[in-house]
Formats: sequence, structure tokens, C-alpha cells
Amino acid sequence: MDNVLVNFKSGIEKLNKDIVKKYDSRLDEVPGIFSLMEPMKGALDAYEKISKKYDTYILSTSPWKNPSAWSDKLLWVQKYLGAFARKRLILTHHKNLNMGDYLIDDRVKRGADKFQGELILFGSEDFPDWRVVLEYLFK
Repeated sequence: MDNVLVNFKSGIEKLNKDIVKKYDSRLDEVPGIFSLMEPMKGALDAYEKISKKYDTYILSTSPWKNPSAWSDKLLWVQKYLGAFARKRLILTHHKNLNMGDYLIDDRVKRGADKFQGELILFGSEDFPDWRVVLEYLFK
């Protein structure tokens, strides 16, 4: 989700300076931060298009030390993706335990590098944005 569907930076920008200073390099542990985030450019339309062609699930990792992240991510999916993502959210620290043809992720951590299908590395030179990802998936 983060930095693929969700613009993580948009949540940080809404925090006051004291919170940013307190959590420093652990900003994903700020209670409620995931409820502040906006969608990535093109993400909502892309998800809708992809979910019409593919059996689509959302794999995301939630910070272990931020229990609100788990519910905030669910609420975000309900708010922005609605019926297209109903019961399609999987929170996991081991993405490689899930099966599929493609995994669109911004990092190779949390098992993404061991995923049995093809990893589409979002934000990379080959897949810099949703337009390019859609072109690839609908070729």
C-alpha cells in the first residue's frame, strides 16, 4: 500500500513538528498517521482498472509497534477503494507467503523479493508510475 497506493509523505506533512521530532526515524509508529495519508497520483483509477481484469488483493505490512496502523489501513481501503477492494486487504510481514502472478511493491523487503510471481517494482526506472504499470499489465 505505502508509496504504491498511498502517499506516505502526505501523512507526514500533516503532522506537527513536535511529533515529527519525537518519532524521528520511526514516523510509521505515529498513532493515526495512516489515516492522514492521501492516494498516490493515478492509484485509485489504476486499482479499479486492474481489479476488473485481475483477481486483485492488497498486501501491506503494518508497523508492529503501531496498532492503529492496522485499522487505519483498513479504513483507508474502505474510504478510497470501496467495493473494488472489499475483503481484499491482507496485512502481512511475509508477502512471499501469498500467491499470485504479480506483486506491485515499492521495495524488495518483507518477502517481496521472494514472491513466486513477478515483482513489479513501483517507482523504479522500469515502473516509475501507474501509467507505465497499466501499460505493462494491459499489453
